[in-house]
Amino acid sequence: MQRLYQVMLAFIVVFFACKQKNKPLDGEKPVKISDLVAAYPVIKLPYQIADTNVQKRSDTTAISYKVLAQFIPDSVLAGYTGAIKDKNKIRIRPVGRIEKSNGNYLLTNFTQNKRTTLGVFFFNKENQYLSGMELLKSNYNDNYAHTMMINQEPTFIISREVLAKGSQLQYTRNGFALNEATNEFMKVINESNEDQKKANEILNPIDTFARKNKWSGDYTIDKKNFISVRDGKNTSNYLFFIHFEKNGGQCTGELKGELNLQGDKKAIFRQNGDPCVIDFSFDNTTITVREQGSCGNHRGMRCLFNDTYRKKKKR
Repeated sequence: MQRLYQVMLAFIVVFFACKQKNKPLDGEKPVKISDLVAAYPVIKLPYQIADTNVQKRSDTTAISYKVLAQFIPDSVLAGYTGAIKDKNKIRIRPVGRIEKSNGNYLLTNFTQNKRTTLGVFFFNKENQYLSGMELLKSNYNDNYAHTMMINQEPTFIISREVLAKGSQLQYTRNGFALNEATNEFMKVINESNEDQKKANEILNPIDTFARKNKWSGDYTIDKKNFISVRDGKNTSNYLFFIHFEKNGGQCTGELKGELNLQGDKKAIFRQNGDPCVIDFSFDNTTITVREQGSCGNHRGMRCLFNDTYRKKKKR
C-alpha cells in the first residue's frame, strides 16, 4: 500500500511539474519571461538551415503576438508582421534556443500567407531583450539558394549561392555577431566573388579622417596589405583599419576599430563581445601587429593578422 502511495505521489508531482513547464503562450494573458524562454528547445551548434526548410524547423508550440510583445518592442516586431492589423493571423513559433554565458538567443519563425521569416532575438542573463535581426525567409523569388549557418561563437553566417554560366559557383556570405558594447548585431564577415571588379577595389572607410597625432598615418606592405591609423577622441586613442591578403589572395583579413595606447609605443585593440585581441607596436617608421585573441571572425582560418608594415611618407 505504501509503495502504491509513493508511485501515485510521484505521478502527481511529475504531472503538475509538466503543467507548470508547458504553460500556454498563445493567449492574451501575461506570462513570465522564463516560460517564454523555456518554450524554445535548446539547439546544438553548429546549426544550419535553408530557405527551403525554414518553416519545417519550427516547434509545434504557438506563441501569440500579444505574448511576444510583452518582451520585445512593437517597433522590432513590426519588421516581421508588417502593416497587418490582425496580429492573430500571424503564426509565431519557436525554432530553438542558443544558451551562452551572457544570455539566450531565441530563433523564432513568423509565418503569414505561406511565407515564413526567421529572426533571432537576444536576451541577456537578466532576461532583458537587447537586440535582434532577420536571418532568413522561406522564398526569395530569385535563382539563389539561401542558407544560414550558426557557428560556436555564435556568428550568424547568411549565404546565397548560384551556379552561373560555365557552372561557376557565385556566392555572397555575410556574418553577424552580437557586439556587447553597443548591444547590436554587427557585420564581421563579408565575402563575395559575384562582382570581381568590386572585389578588387578595397574601400578604406577612414581614409579621409584626420591624422595629426603622433602615430597617425598609412602603413603598407603593398596595395592589398596595409593599415590606416587616424586620430581618435584623444591623443591616447586612435582609429584604425587593417586589410591584408596572404597566400596569393587565398586568405584575407579585414578589421576596423579603435586602439588605445598602453605606454608610448604600445597599443591594444580589445572590444567587448569580440574575442579578438590585437597588440600594436610603433616605432618611427613601422607598425608591428600581433594577434593575441581569437580573431577568426575577421580573417580566414589559415592566416593571422601578424605582420610589420612600413609607414608611408605624407604627400
